[in-house]
Amino acid sequence: MNGLRAALTFLTILPAGAGSSDGGVRSLAAAPAWFPTVGLLLGALVAALDLLFGVTGLRPASDACAAARAAACGVLSLLAAALLVTALAVLTRALHLDGFMDTCDALPGGFSRVRRLEILRDPHVGAFAVVGLVCLLLIKVAAVAALPGASRPAVLLLFPCLSRWAMLLAMAIFPYVRERGAGMPFAGARGRWALIAGSGTAAAAGLAAAGWWSLALMALAGAAACAVGLVARRLLGGMTGDIYGAVNEIAEVVVLVAAAAITAGGAGAMRSPFAGWFDGAG
Repeated sequence: MNGLRAALTFLTILPAGAGSSDGGVRSLAAAPAWFPTVGLLLGALVAALDLLFGVTGLRPASDACAAARAAACGVLSLLAAALLVTALAVLTRALHLDGFMDTCDALPGGFSRVRRLEILRDPHVGAFAVVGLVCLLLIKVAAVAALPGASRPAVLLLFPCLSRWAMLLAMAIFPYVRERGAGMPFAGARGRWALIAGSGTAAAAGLAAAGWWSLALMALAGAAACAVGLVARRLLGGMTGDIYGAVNEIAEVVVLVAAAAITAGGAGAMRSPFAGWFDGAG
């Protein structure tokens, strides 16, 4: 359980108790196997907050907006989505957003491997990072707002889980490029058992919450991780902690956009056992 506590402490602001007696090194090495579980917990918190918004009327039910109130409902839906995205950033201390911003600055902004690695360590923020972050958050908010009531709880529960599984996949496939860094403890945690355990958690949670569509979303998250990893390997020689963060953020966007597209028009292709609660809320 030290690995679970280490994963909670590293990935979230949630109190997780004391670490192991070795200063947390072995705990961090065991933490990646728990990344999808932590993502599932984050998704549950986001979905619960969305339920609260529905109960209080901050997020109106998609089928309760008459034509005369369509504009007001659209604004409220965007507001609720923005609050959900903000809540997730707060719960994670914006850890992955920071890595995504550094990645946006480094990969297109450097002209050599050495310079790109230097930019990743630079605490300053450049234009690429600002533009990338704005675009990322806009897409996230729009995708969450576009989710229909029938599929909304399942997607909100799953997308943080699948994105953190994507990080685990990237750790298993691609080498870590630095000799020292925030992601270094995970470099020795790329054992097959961690990937198997994390994949089992993500797949089981997805099938229970959203059915077979979840496997398609999981495949897309994995494809996003591989795409980022291939670019990082070509430009840097491997992964860094910041690149892991970028993998998480890009996988989140891919899953949200794909889920919104799959359920476009209120088809309700992905339903959770609790979908009825959310449809009637508000």
